[in-house]
Amino acid sequence: MSRRRRIYEGKGKILYEGPEPGTLIQFFKDDATAFNARKHEIIDGKGVLNNRICEFIFNHLNKMGIPTHFIRRLNMREQLIKEVEIIPLEIVVRNVAAGSLSERLGIEEGTVLPRSIIEFYFKNDALNDPMVSEEHITAFGWASPQELDDMMALAIRCNDFLSGLFLGAGIQLVDFKIECGRLYEGDMMRIVLADEISPDSCRLWDIETQERLDKDRFRKDMGGLLEAYQQVARRLGIIGENEPVRGTGPVLVK
Repeated sequence: MSRRRRIYEGKGKILYEGPEPGTLIQFFKDDATAFNARKHEIIDGKGVLNNRICEFIFNHLNKMGIPTHFIRRLNMREQLIKEVEIIPLEIVVRNVAAGSLSERLGIEEGTVLPRSIIEFYFKNDALNDPMVSEEHITAFGWASPQELDDMMALAIRCNDFLSGLFLGAGIQLVDFKIECGRLYEGDMMRIVLADEISPDSCRLWDIETQERLDKDRFRKDMGGLLEAYQQVARRLGIIGENEPVRGTGPVLVK
């Protein structure tokens, strides 16, 4: 495999220069991180599952007219994506109280919220991704009021689709995180979904047992993270019962 130019490396993914202008290759790593990477392990096969689940979800979103940066999956660990200018915000949609919401407001985990809540966090590892308001976002120029409206509309549409998708698989969508970017096409610019949607970025609970099927298994030292991700992929019909995921896909070129 020829050496490729690395554009960016994050906690869970690496971006490489794409084969055509305006494209990138997104590589899914096996790294599991929590608490701003203070906790870190390698879980063989996690990147393969996240790539497959993300492909499945983004393909459905594209078909529904919800714009994303996703073009196609290239292999077990990589996908071809459109190059976008990432907006430095994490958009979190909450349907059920869990995680930092429960800690901040003293609401018992598992409490169904009166309505879905959208929160914004400034993407800055040094500051531990602080929660910010719409006023902060527009005042500091991270996004315009129209871009904020577009991102919130995308988040609501994603929530409607994902809630139904997972419900059909016996899974409750507790909350999830998305990121958005500016896609420039000639003289036009539009806001699209970027990054990934996978069990790394969602809280997913079994409807019957409340078993965690997401990265909380790693955060809370529950074990069985890979098995939980496999269960999500199988319930969605992405992989078969005996399909292997460990140790597959291309070797990462440094």
